[in-house]
Amino acid sequence: MSPRSAPKKSLHAPPAGRATAPQPSLAQQVLRTDVAGMPLEWIDYREAVRLYHMGQVAYACGSLLYRLRGGTNAKSGERTIVDVSSIVATTGHSHNPGTLRSDYVPPLNNETLFKRDGYLCLYCGLKFQTPLLSRDHIRPFCRGGEDTWTNVVTACRRCNNAKASRTPEEAGMQLLAVPFTPTYAEYIYLKGRRVLADQMEYLLAHFPRTSPLHSRIRAGHH
Repeated sequence: MSPRSAPKKSLHAPPAGRATAPQPSLAQQVLRTDVAGMPLEWIDYREAVRLYHMGQVAYACGSLLYRLRGGTNAKSGERTIVDVSSIVATTGHSHNPGTLRSDYVPPLNNETLFKRDGYLCLYCGLKFQTPLLSRDHIRPFCRGGEDTWTNVVTACRRCNNAKASRTPEEAGMQLLAVPFTPTYAEYIYLKGRRVLADQMEYLLAHFPRTSPLHSRIRAGHH
C-alpha cells in the first residue's frame, strides 16, 4: 500500500491489502480504545490496518490520518482502500488492566514521570530538557523510601544534589506539587508521542476531574 493524505474524515474502511514499508510521515500513533470507548494503547498504522482487515474495528473517530491504497480486488476489479483515523474503537477482549483491576498501578519510569510533572523541577519550578532532569525520592530510598509514583518527583540535577539524602523538610526545600499515581487513561497519555489535539481531548475526557494533568496540559506542559 502507498499512503496519501486525505482532507476528509472517515468512520469506516474496507478490508486492507498489502502495506508498503512505513515512511516518516506514517510515524503518527493511532489511539486504540475498546468498544465502550475506554483508552487501551497506542498503535502504529500497520496494526490499525491489521485490525481493519480482521474486522475488529467497531467504529472510528477523530481526524483522518492516512488513506492507504492496496491491490486490486480480483472479483470487483476495485482497488482496496483503507482510511485510518486518529482514534479507533475495537471489539474483542480489551486486555485493559485499568478496568480489570481496581488496584492497578502503571509501571514507573523516568520518561512518564518527567511528563507527569511537565518537565518541571518540583523544587525550583524551572523547566528542563530531559537529560538535565532526574528522579528524586521524597523520602530517600536509602532511608526506606519506596520507588513509587507517590514518593518520587521530577527534579533538576542541581536541586537533587542539594537535597541529597534528606527529606524536603530537612533540606529546607518545598515541593511545588503533590505527586500522584496516574490512572490508566492518564498513563496512556503519558506514553504518547506527538499526541494530536483530538486524541488529547478524547483522553482528557477520561481523566479524573481532579487530575493535575488538566491544568498542566492546558498550560502547555506536554
